[in-house]
Amino acid sequence: MREKTALTPDQVGKRRRLGLRIGAFTGTAILLVVLTLVSTTVGSLNVSLGELVHGLASGGDEAVRTVMDVRLPRIIIALFAGAALAVSGTLLQAVMKNPLTDPGIIGISSASALVGSLVTAIFPSLFFGVPLLSILGGLFAYLAIYSLAWDGGVHPTRLILVGVALNMTFTGIGQAVTAAFGGGVNMTGTQSIVSGHIAQKTWDDVRLLVIYVGITLVVALFSARVCNLLALDDKTARGLGIAVDRNRFWVALIAIILAAITSSTVGIVGFLGLLVPHIARLLVGSDHKVLIPYAILLGALFMLASDTIGRAIFYPYEVPAAVIMAVVGGPFFIALLKIGGQTDEY
Repeated sequence: MREKTALTPDQVGKRRRLGLRIGAFTGTAILLVVLTLVSTTVGSLNVSLGELVHGLASGGDEAVRTVMDVRLPRIIIALFAGAALAVSGTLLQAVMKNPLTDPGIIGISSASALVGSLVTAIFPSLFFGVPLLSILGGLFAYLAIYSLAWDGGVHPTRLILVGVALNMTFTGIGQAVTAAFGGGVNMTGTQSIVSGHIAQKTWDDVRLLVIYVGITLVVALFSARVCNLLALDDKTARGLGIAVDRNRFWVALIAIILAAITSSTVGIVGFLGLLVPHIARLLVGSDHKVLIPYAILLGALFMLASDTIGRAIFYPYEVPAAVIMAVVGGPFFIALLKIGGQTDEY
């Protein structure tokens, strides 16, 4: 008989990491499917899964039609929005080499939401152009952060502090816009963008988000190799012939597009882009070829869970998903700040 060759510690480690990754992907995918099914039954209208299946088959159940027109759009939006914000946070952390970077914390989401609320309130006929205009707002915030934080270089802590200050500024202006147009016909749309509420979204919002986010997520998957290269020291990367600044700009642009489109549709949801990448790295490692796909799954799970909990915990009242994420993400953010050394290196 042929004797089995003993595995080296390195091989054992690789197998262990592979098993953990497979388990993480499988477990998260199963949880996401189960939560999606559960989420269809939670809310002001009680419809069991059996009734839902029967109603879809027969086509004559009014309650099922209500679920399809009201509840299903918000579920799809939560899935795509969560995936977009999680990947946006993952890419921004790679670009800035800062584990505390999040599109909501540093002002990109609030700037995008501000543009979205202004366009929605003043030019409602430009509905399908809101994401494109919001991207310009997010890009402006990104350039402003870097410009104001630059002092012969960009220190991670300075970057976060400038981002937080800009975030508060953009958020304040957004709330002023909501107050100024509060009595108008577009109050509901404007308010939902600022508050991060997805309760009143329609199939038009679904189509808008799915098209823009779907395409950009595919592009993000192809940026994994570049993200891994950006993790190298800049001098080392340039020595290998890598155009560091150009690649950093394009990866940041992908992240900004994802954050801007999501913020202009569902509003400002903070901490999701911070929380998900950290948990994902613990489970699947730092290789972006694995990290980005897993962030898509985990981000969708977190956002849908936040929305489902928000409409179940204080029924018949609803708590926005953004509030649920803030309650969870706030303490997590403080914990990161308390851990020495993690603010200075990626």
